[in-house]
Amino acid sequence: MSSGSAIQQLAGREAFRSFAERYIVHEADRWDSEEAIPQSIIQQMGAEGYLGAVISKEFGGLELDMKSLGALSEEMGRACSSVRSLLTVHGMASIAVERFGTAEQRQKWLPLLASGQTIGAFGLSEAGAGTDTKAITTTATITEEGYVLEGGKKWITFGQIADLFLIFAKLDGEPTAFLVPRTTPGLSIDHLKGIFGTTASMIAELRMENCLIPHEAILGSKGLGVPYIAMSCLDYGRYTIAWGCVGILQACLDACLSYTSKRETFGTLLKNQQLIQKMITEMTVNTKAARLLCEDAGRLKDEGDSQGLLATWAAKYFASISATKAANEAVQIHGANGCSRDYPVQRYLRDAKVMEIIEGTTQMHELVISSDAYSLSDF
Repeated sequence: MSSGSAIQQLAGREAFRSFAERYIVHEADRWDSEEAIPQSIIQQMGAEGYLGAVISKEFGGLELDMKSLGALSEEMGRACSSVRSLLTVHGMASIAVERFGTAEQRQKWLPLLASGQTIGAFGLSEAGAGTDTKAITTTATITEEGYVLEGGKKWITFGQIADLFLIFAKLDGEPTAFLVPRTTPGLSIDHLKGIFGTTASMIAELRMENCLIPHEAILGSKGLGVPYIAMSCLDYGRYTIAWGCVGILQACLDACLSYTSKRETFGTLLKNQQLIQKMITEMTVNTKAARLLCEDAGRLKDEGDSQGLLATWAAKYFASISATKAANEAVQIHGANGCSRDYPVQRYLRDAKVMEIIEGTTQMHELVISSDAYSLSDF
């Protein structure tokens, strides 16, 4: 990496952190309680260009390199995992349009997505089909007027407010992707409340009944839905979530350093207790290790190295389990205060646990990573 590029990335990180400190950090607990992010914040993110982070400059985006995207995801994840979730799913929809869309689709949607005038969402998961993408039951039937979608999608992040959904359905039994505007007749949206973590990510359930979309709404071609489009989007999502977990780790460490430097027990500050020092040590080292794994994945992606895919699996695996461990210990360090909404560590714990489930569970990561290890071994 050139020195100029390094300076740009550092300047970017400082700008991202400044934005998060000014607009997000002090409001995140309230948004978590209200289970929503204000439209004004989303508009500000659009004005800063963050919603167009990975969109080409040709269409009004920032066209960030992967390490800069990582810094953005970390700083937003450090402030509020729900805000980082918006960047993730909106980015997933955006890269799908840019990589697989027609010239007309790119010209129509990318400038709107880059500015935040249109919010994108990713519609793959169903009540009975999460990680098992082959189990999706939503169907698409071709007619003279277009495609008719039938089925439902669940756990759709920011589905409550999204303007454009990337929907995966089986067309003649083959997984296919479609662009479905919110205003499409036959599409109904139910708000899901009481979610355990990332509660401000405005999750929804979609229902499609005789939902007619035009022929030009297909993205790519029949059969490309899961093996190409969804996998490409999920790799992007996995990468940004890994960086978001680094943000949670850093937030836990910051909170514990502050708390233990002020809280006294048995006549001494908590930070002087050896067991506390052990927990702080593990948080510090795991935060640095997770960040290094993410940086390695980002470097490989920027270089176009195919190993970037497996490096992302490794980064997301380590960062997510480390974030959950750190958040659990952060609550423990805070004691009864850690169970109170007066302190953000309880939010970090709930959010961290969600990171072990979305974009591939911890156990799915273990299957993939161990399989790769055996494939490269001589045994």
